[in-house]
Amino acid sequence: MNANQYELLTFDCYGTLIDWETGITEALTNVCRAHGIHADANELLGHFGAVEHTVQDGPFRTYREVLHETMRGVGSRLGFEATDEECRGFAASVGDWPPFPDTVAALERLAARYKLAIVSNVDDDLFAGSAKRLKAPFDWVVTAEQVGSYKPAPGHFNEIVQRSGLPINKILHVAQSLFHDVAPASAMGFTTLWVNRRAGKGGHGATPPADARPDAEVPDMKSAANLLVNHE
Repeated sequence: MNANQYELLTFDCYGTLIDWETGITEALTNVCRAHGIHADANELLGHFGAVEHTVQDGPFRTYREVLHETMRGVGSRLGFEATDEECRGFAASVGDWPPFPDTVAALERLAARYKLAIVSNVDDDLFAGSAKRLKAPFDWVVTAEQVGSYKPAPGHFNEIVQRSGLPINKILHVAQSLFHDVAPASAMGFTTLWVNRRAGKGGHGATPPADARPDAEVPDMKSAANLLVNHE
């Protein structure tokens, strides 16, 4: 990978920059406990990944609505009926999901060399809460709400090419999800850097499995910054 080739880095947000598995697990656990259900993190994440994907496959709805229905679906799988209040609370929890400890510093380093963009399966208002935590000067933010579709559909990637005016070979897509990001971006001709946050962990976490081959792999954002900025 030639770090000098790229002018723009595009990032998936949740799972790559924001520790969504911790956020999802904590929010789901709180609801489950209220119904007397005890499940470990891998089980909860597996249910989330299976349900969220099927909801996103249906007619387009906002990500708040996706999370609302995902909470209901997870509850059904675990044998309880989540209330509307619990579903709304789960959706709203996105703004509380924390960045990974290495994210903010890595973005600061990368912003000194590249333009940065977000391409995320989220609503504008939900990302606004996360943006405050990321503290990064993103040049563009492309959300599912804006393009009317969810990755792995190509809408986000087509939109960032149009907005940036850059050829695909000048854009590096950086992401954790093989299913939502690496597979579709690679198929469209983007170079992809896989941030394998789940290295050494069992299962697939909060995303469905996918047969995708990134151009390069790092375990975290600090390593991504080292690779692209100073090759440490």
